[in-house]
Amino acid sequence: MSFDFHLELTRIWENAVSLYKAGHTDAASFPLEDDLPLLATWGLSKIDLFDYAEDWCIHQEPDFHTFLLVHYERWFYFSEVQNCKPSSVLLVSSSLPAKTDRAKGVVWLPRIIPKARAKLRGELSNDVMYGCGGDRQFFKDNNIHPAEFLRVVRRLNNDDQAIIQWVFDRLHRDDSTC
Repeated sequence: MSFDFHLELTRIWENAVSLYKAGHTDAASFPLEDDLPLLATWGLSKIDLFDYAEDWCIHQEPDFHTFLLVHYERWFYFSEVQNCKPSSVLLVSSSLPAKTDRAKGVVWLPRIIPKARAKLRGELSNDVMYGCGGDRQFFKDNNIHPAEFLRVVRRLNNDDQAIIQWVFDRLHRDDSTC
């Protein structure tokens, strides 16, 4: 990452939003070719920009700051854990738990855990977005920021039960003590 990572990512985000608003609404032909080499050095791809720009233009969420924080977590994982080597694995959307599945009574939690791992590893297929509408509802319902959840998943790694317990504890925490 360079000193001006946040400035470059801001520029690329603003360009992606402008392109989408100008009618470039197809992910496959989304014209970001000039920025793809730079994005690749951060472990990001065209679909990372397209999905967030599209949802911003249609739903006004997730906002730029969420986009920046989520993709900072991706960059951190890419550089520190993956040693700047992209994964060759892709998460198959049909392998995800059902949208209605629950863990400790929390809907969507079994689904968001593998999505978060795949986001950290850069393994989301083009038909899966970390931060989609269902994810956003999960985060709102449970008062969790998407970037915070990525940090928790990174820290707790493959321990699903610990992640589930963290969410459950978070839901039942008295915020006046923290």
